[in-house]
Amino acid sequence: QVHLVESGGGSVQAGGSLRLSCAASGYTHNNNFMGWFRQAPGKEREGVAAIDSDGSTDYADSVKGRFTISKDNVENTLYLQMNSLKPEDTAIYYCAADVHPFKTTSDWETIKYWGQGTQVTVSS
Repeated sequence: QVHLVESGGGSVQAGGSLRLSCAASGYTHNNNFMGWFRQAPGKEREGVAAIDSDGSTDYADSVKGRFTISKDNVENTLYLQMNSLKPEDTAIYYCAADVHPFKTTSDWETIKYWGQGTQVTVSS
């Protein structure tokens, strides 16, 4: 049974930084695909960053140069380092995983495993 648990969300002022973590159990990073999506109030869930089993990364245009996705295969943990945060980054951030590859532009409903989400609030 795959279980994903996010942590690290919180409130920060614009320009600040946060690091999200996603602890995975019942799942190995070695040959699977993971990523971060977010959903703001009244908006569709959207891809933020994704990472392939070989470490290749994909980012939404809105976060390129500010966010960095990484994973620790030993600790089975996915990370999202978020710098230069903006008010428009405010959303619930979800960790996602699947045995099939996906990108930030993928339909989120096709991705199999999800965490419960962690709130990120950026004030101006």
